Amino acid sequence: MRLPKQKIEQYHLHKAHPEKLQFEVYDLKDYRKRSGSKAAAPHSHTFYQIIWFFEAGGTHIVDFKSFDIKENMVLFITKDQIHAFDDNLETKGWLIHFNESFFMHSDVDIFLKYNLFNSPQNPCYSIDKGTIKTSEHYISLIKYELSKRDSFGAEDVIRYLLKSFLINMERVHRKMPGKTIQLTNQYELQCYKFKDLLEENFTKNHSVQSYAEALHISSKTLAMITKSHVGKLPSQLIAERIVLEAKRMLRFTTLQISEIAFRLGFDDASYFVKYFKRQVGISPGNYRASTTA
Repeated sequence: MRLPKQKIEQYHLHKAHPEKLQFEVYDLKDYRKRSGSKAAAPHSHTFYQIIWFFEAGGTHIVDFKSFDIKENMVLFITKDQIHAFDDNLETKGWLIHFNESFFMHSDVDIFLKYNLFNSPQNPCYSIDKGTIKTSEHYISLIKYELSKRDSFGAEDVIRYLLKSFLINMERVHRKMPGKTIQLTNQYELQCYKFKDLLEENFTKNHSVQSYAEALHISSKTLAMITKSHVGKLPSQLIAERIVLEAKRMLRFTTLQISEIAFRLGFDDASYFVKYFKRQVGISPGNYRASTTA
């Protein structure tokens, strides 16, 4: 992969045209030919992306891992995640883009967001024949609605079809080992809302207490919630998110460590170095050297 200089390239969906439908479906092969080398360089999006590969072959990079592309593999890329296609421009499949404003309208949506799009250990999986058939049907219906997107209610129909498509995928996800989380109570929903707040504020807010106050609960209750549902304390989740972003900037940019520290909300670069080393085991400089050599 080519290494960007001062920034990671980031792309947007209809940023200059908020009046447009914040959702698109593309033929993957056509899209790759149009995007060319841009999509093969490490980049991120301010929107969500679903990539459905029809055929096996090649690889796809997501943050720091390379995934072998398998037949009927579906890959879920969350906003701000760094990824890159390989150089194969003949890849067949579907590519779905949508902004969070289009998607997030209910508690079920936040559940899908954190089970499908925020699973760093396993952002992809292969789907079976039954799931393929149902998913193809949803895509067909979505494409039909897109063909008359200015018609009454088209946006709502597409949103409901997208949600149905994702629920269909989540049914596969929940069959996988370790996928036992279910949206069954308010505590679990609070856990997801904490993750949402963290995603919005991790570069400027590192305090467990302030997150708890924003959720109108105590720090002790927040700790009980996160420990119960993800097996980690809020402080651990905050540290993991900060370190993930630090690793992205160290690996994919040539920003000075002091600049990275500032962007992540640290006033003192030396404290950031100690913080990173405590979490990762090596200094930011040594991490950069080991990943970009």
